[in-house]
Amino acid sequence: MPLAKDSLAAKDIAYNLHPYTDLAVHEQKGPLIMTRGRGIYLWDSEEKQYIDGFAGLWCAALGFSETRLVDAATRQLQTLPFSHTFSHRSTIPVIELAERLIRMAPKPMAKVYFVNSGSEAVDTAMKLVWYYNNARQRPQKKKIISRLRAYHGVTIASGSLTALPFVQNDFDLPIDRVRHTDTPLYYRHAQPGESEEDFATRLAANLEQLIKQEDPDTVAAFIAEPVMGAGGLIVPPRGYFEKVQQVLRRYDVLMIADEVICGFGRTGNMWGSQTYGIVPDMVTCAKQLSSAYIPIGAVMISDAMYRVLLEQSHKHGVFGTGNTYGGHPVAAAVALETLKIYEERDIVAHVRRVAARFQERLAALADHPIVGDARGVGLLGGLELVADKSSKRSFPAQAKAAALTMTKALQQGLIVRPLPGDTVGICPPLIITEDEIDTLFDRLQRALDATQLELPSAA
Repeated sequence: MPLAKDSLAAKDIAYNLHPYTDLAVHEQKGPLIMTRGRGIYLWDSEEKQYIDGFAGLWCAALGFSETRLVDAATRQLQTLPFSHTFSHRSTIPVIELAERLIRMAPKPMAKVYFVNSGSEAVDTAMKLVWYYNNARQRPQKKKIISRLRAYHGVTIASGSLTALPFVQNDFDLPIDRVRHTDTPLYYRHAQPGESEEDFATRLAANLEQLIKQEDPDTVAAFIAEPVMGAGGLIVPPRGYFEKVQQVLRRYDVLMIADEVICGFGRTGNMWGSQTYGIVPDMVTCAKQLSSAYIPIGAVMISDAMYRVLLEQSHKHGVFGTGNTYGGHPVAAAVALETLKIYEERDIVAHVRRVAARFQERLAALADHPIVGDARGVGLLGGLELVADKSSKRSFPAQAKAAALTMTKALQQGLIVRPLPGDTVGICPPLIITEDEIDTLFDRLQRALDATQLELPSAA
């Protein structure tokens, strides 16, 4: 049925340019319009209810009705709706948020720099790495290594680190100074008979070889998500980060932990770095920092880095970078209240309690005829779909198996997300209960069953 010209859907098609969307298909299909939320649930414009099994975009940790966050924003809007942090200025919520973040950092950190998103945080980290090495009289040490299938954002710089074709195709990415190393996906890339430890050893050796090939005097930093999110929910093999960091230390290469998805309890610790033994020189975070109620991101840097930046900014008379809305007092107030809630409700302990059920239900789906691999940690899960389990043969690309599963899940009242490698991603709000986890996976089971019926090669 054609859309009424004055309908919301028609207006959306007419005026809105959607990210991560086939624009031609959108003109025919139109949007799914969400109108309200409560707890882990969303309702669309037709009043259909959904479990948000993806926490928005990995971010709505406290669900969709946390009045304390609304009240925190309202109070700050009524008191001081805007001020900046340029030229020695600051605000109370920015100061208090910075202090709290430094105190809860995964390893001792010195300073916090506030931005508006994860992409901006990664961009800033790259700039600071370059600034740092110029200050240390190492103008050639500028290359940054990320991993194939990594996701670090979509700006020109962060999108270069995001080694996914659909982020780079026809955008003239990646830029120079960016290199990529192996994807640590044991299920797909381990050699026959190779243990996880041996796989990790081989990948660390490949990283070392890349650094040598590029010349260690030109390699500045390595950036990694503790768990690779949008690249296919890839959990690192045993020993991976220990072995990688040994290589980085050998060649004086900085370790940047991109905690945009994993930070603030998602993996069962406050930071993914704590889950996997990462000792970063820099940390980027966003998303769950404010439970997605308002945009904010941050970069934390070590004292060793800060001391170098301190001297260099004095040399120039100014630390010449900044964002108008970086350190926005309303965003800072909401983020500060979010962190208080995490502490008061011991959200990490809650995640650990319910994650056992989440991972149990996730692992059980490995027996489904079209699931090749079920992987996850904490409240993160991924199901890699295959046409043949024994050979790990993938479905044809045109089948879009993971996207079809997403559609079938929507019909069941569940939101999940298709990820690269025909992986179905699951990432519910951290407040989810065990009963709600069972409902989520019951709906996902039915969605997989329905998907299987429409994939002839899997019948």
